[in-house]
Amino acid sequence: MEEILNSSPRDYQKAIFNTAKDNNTLVILPTGTGKTMIALMLSVHRKKLYPQSKILFLAPTRPLAEQHLEYFKKNLPELFAEMNLFTGAIDAEKRQKIWQTTEIVFSTPQCIANDLDNKLYNLNDVSLLIIDEAHRCLKNYDYTKVVEHYKNQSCNQRILGLTASPGHEIEKVRQIANHLDISEIEVRTRDSEDVRPYLQERDFQKIEVVFPPEFMEIHSLLKKYFDAKVNLLKEKGYLTGPANKITLLNLQKRLSMQISTRNFAAMHGVSLTAQAIKISHALELLETQTLSGLNDYFQTLIQQSKEKKSRAVQAIVKSPEFTMASLLLSRLLEKNIDHPKLDALSKLINDEIATNPNAKIIVFAQFRETVSTIAEKLNENPKIKAKIFIGQAKKSISGLSQKEQKQVIDDFREGKLNVLCATSIGEEGLDIPEVNAVIFYEPIPSAIRKIQRAGRTARMQPGKLIILVTKNTRDEIHHYASSARERKMYKIIKLLKEEIKNKNNLNRYIQK
Repeated sequence: MEEILNSSPRDYQKAIFNTAKDNNTLVILPTGTGKTMIALMLSVHRKKLYPQSKILFLAPTRPLAEQHLEYFKKNLPELFAEMNLFTGAIDAEKRQKIWQTTEIVFSTPQCIANDLDNKLYNLNDVSLLIIDEAHRCLKNYDYTKVVEHYKNQSCNQRILGLTASPGHEIEKVRQIANHLDISEIEVRTRDSEDVRPYLQERDFQKIEVVFPPEFMEIHSLLKKYFDAKVNLLKEKGYLTGPANKITLLNLQKRLSMQISTRNFAAMHGVSLTAQAIKISHALELLETQTLSGLNDYFQTLIQQSKEKKSRAVQAIVKSPEFTMASLLLSRLLEKNIDHPKLDALSKLINDEIATNPNAKIIVFAQFRETVSTIAEKLNENPKIKAKIFIGQAKKSISGLSQKEQKQVIDDFREGKLNVLCATSIGEEGLDIPEVNAVIFYEPIPSAIRKIQRAGRTARMQPGKLIILVTKNTRDEIHHYASSARERKMYKIIKLLKEEIKNKNNLNRYIQK
């Protein structure tokens, strides 16, 4: 095995491989600890066992699939196997021909699912199916479709699921394990005995900022409007329990379905819910993001109201609370006042670059407008070369093409940039170089996303993880939620491992 590979696997990678070669395995490893090496080792093993077979490696995006292809090419002898990337840009007939001669296929699930639906080829000679970012393998996703075809068609089956975090809800993790026919779960954390020697120290800091008193008046106006709509929803029996983003979105879905079945009494409820959701978003921007972002959102609502896009928007814009909040916001912007996190972030990065001129830093933020504002602010310092790293354009929202995304990463790797201001696209899988510090502009409640973001630093060299928190806002709630969910995740993985072990023992007993 190791004589074939161009780099040496680590001890924990060997241990996980030894499990995966005999079992369908879900591998849970922090970002940056080498999940792809395990996939590579298993691919070599399966090709030795079944020389005429194919390997299918699925990743959720084309850049990720491309990255895995490059990794395999770099770490395998040149003539080991014919490897190709499948994309929708290649003509279907051509893909059908390439499939016949390719031994290791790298693709997005959408591409393979479409080809299988169109019966361009089948998966009967695929001896290994690798699912990257396996936490996405839930119902109604193309991953699931390909897995079902594989389980029905392949003669020599082996499945490998890879993820940094499968989530904190036991039903969803159980569902992933069931979809992939998982019989073993291999989990490691940064603190696992066999992983720790390979990673560097990661210094954690939580930087708290005070929610400014001058923001409070805007907050009170928006909260008054929000509470009025929520109280009406409760009075009419549409809503019970807490009103947060998830409960309101679920309520909106439920009421919309009632309207589709001609229950027009629910229309008022839909309008109230839409108003509550929009004002909740405005409160989130005010508490955790930037005033310029809130202003952009207000301007969007005003424009939509002029165009009579919806009654909900018109009701918001006509309200005295919105009018007054807009006026107060304009006054703050005229004085060049913005969220205190911007200044705190700027100071952190200026200090980091002053201490280490070669430092590379990633700043994560939730919204595209926020990362643009951050990059603009940071570039005021001539020693900082910051650029945004965001997803592709969606409808009226501008974005970066995959080619532009690749260029930004290349520039960052080569040192032409020293700060990457990224949205969630920077979290998953992509081959972003080692960084000295990862900074969260805001905490996120998701354990999956927190683990992925944090994994960008302290691999080969010591690193910092810094989270900015606005006191007495949803920032604090989200910070504690993600930590609690991460702890819960490892508990449910332990439970699920036990469940699977008992199931395996029962199956062996029945077979006897």
